[in-house]
Amino acid sequence: MWLRARALGLVLVLVVGTASQKLPTRDEGLFQTQIRDKASYHDSSVMPDGAEISGYLFRDTPKRYYFVVEEDNTPLSVTVTPCDAPLEWKLTLQELPEEASGEASGEPEPLDQQKQQVTAADGAELFSYKGNDVESFVATSSPSGLYQLEILSTEKDSNFKVYATTTPESDQPYPELPYDPRVDVTALGRTTVTLAWKPTPTGVLMGQPVQYCVVINKEHNFKSLCAAEAKMGADDAFMIAPKPGRDFSPFDFTHFGFTPPENNFAKDRSLVTNRALGGKLSRSYSPRPKTSDIQKLCIGNKNIFTVSELKPDTQYYFDVFAVNGATNTSTAYVGTFARTKEEARQKTVELKDGKVTDVFIKRRGSKFLRFAPVSSHQRVTLFVHACLDAVQVQVRRDGKLLLSQNVEGVRQFQLRGKPKAKYLIRVRGSRRGASTLRLAASARPGSKQPFPALPEDTRVKAFDRLRTCASVTVAWLGTQERSKFCVYRRQVADGYGEEQRRREQNRCAGPEARRKSEKVLCKYFHSPNLQKAVTTETIAGLEAGRSYLLDVYVVGHGGHSVKYQSKLVKTRKYC
Repeated sequence: MWLRARALGLVLVLVVGTASQKLPTRDEGLFQTQIRDKASYHDSSVMPDGAEISGYLFRDTPKRYYFVVEEDNTPLSVTVTPCDAPLEWKLTLQELPEEASGEASGEPEPLDQQKQQVTAADGAELFSYKGNDVESFVATSSPSGLYQLEILSTEKDSNFKVYATTTPESDQPYPELPYDPRVDVTALGRTTVTLAWKPTPTGVLMGQPVQYCVVINKEHNFKSLCAAEAKMGADDAFMIAPKPGRDFSPFDFTHFGFTPPENNFAKDRSLVTNRALGGKLSRSYSPRPKTSDIQKLCIGNKNIFTVSELKPDTQYYFDVFAVNGATNTSTAYVGTFARTKEEARQKTVELKDGKVTDVFIKRRGSKFLRFAPVSSHQRVTLFVHACLDAVQVQVRRDGKLLLSQNVEGVRQFQLRGKPKAKYLIRVRGSRRGASTLRLAASARPGSKQPFPALPEDTRVKAFDRLRTCASVTVAWLGTQERSKFCVYRRQVADGYGEEQRRREQNRCAGPEARRKSEKVLCKYFHSPNLQKAVTTETIAGLEAGRSYLLDVYVVGHGGHSVKYQSKLVKTRKYC
């Protein structure tokens, strides 16, 4: 017998068949060679007994598998696994012609000749199914005959898997589920979900190599691992499909970017009618949707797993599959779903008209502020002072977006008002680190800027030629508004670098946070002509060959100060 004393020969036949195709060999040694070479069964005419094969269907184009049961009272099991679309499949039995029985001698008869002898009868339908579940036909005693398995996808092009055996009791290719096959959620957080399930008896009792794979997505549970993998690989459709050949319709050629030869193509496809051809040609190809956010994690043989890096307040679906490492077959547990916990609700800060509010934001965090003018108003002025890196500011008036901008330094915005309107301000922090800012809003006409006016360039310039062993000379820009400027100095180590200076560059920290010994001077300055709004100052009393960090603060009428960009200088070592 060609199947280790088994009575089943399994043969895959394309719709159009092949002229010289024969039944599988009954030679045991040759069969063992074939079964080890999986490439022999990819899109070929042979489907082995006791091994799972993969196939590809074009929509509305059925595929048929023929196999022979040569002896009566033979056990039989056939399992079909839909991957990415519901399938229709049926199993029918034809009476086996005497010429093709196991008693015949010599070379097996070509399968086409056996088919011709049974085409007169439709055969008895043994089983049929329509859906996307993994479904099996199992019989403890089957009569001899020619069996036909026909598979059809009416929804879309689809992948599938088929497994057939005449020794279902001993094979057990699919891992067995425990008595309770459910996946339980044992812990739930804002970004984590912990799952647990009972182990499969296949690995514990039978000693087979079994591992578990967890699939996470936001859409739905999957009924098979190949369904999840088909969804993950939807963009690789051109790689999954078979190469163009005689089993393609004109639509299939168009699908892959080929133009079918109109004159000769229909002749090669004897089973395709003109009407069917017209229907296929009229189809329009729609590209597959892009893959959704699906994760597949294979975790070994542990049956407790914590999924991390999830989004808060989001529903996820979790599936667990037991995978037989020896056969690469899998069984699905009963999946589950869960919604991660919400982020802690942030308290909305109420802004008072004209009052400056300090806001601290964690890295990549956000804060909400609310401004509700007590009287009717035509305009709202928003003042923002970003102390560190740039922040994003969004303003909505009764839900309508009025402003969305990145703010660096001091900015002022004029917003159109509306009677009894309320304003919701959302501030997003920097990706690089925590953010600090000061913010004020006012609906009063002519409201004064709480922060001092600043020039566009807030750098402090040092004059290298004027540098001595005991002093440095610096300059900075002013504005047309008379303001108070205070200069502070601090000696730093020679290795003091840009990164350290950036971390200390809190432009909202005023002179009150500095030591009195660091103060150099304070003075008032302004210029009606912006072209001449430049002031210089010589800082004396320094040590030779030393590095200093110089800071210039401008103080506004309301007492709020803004620091210019710090300047690192070094006195000459030899004079």
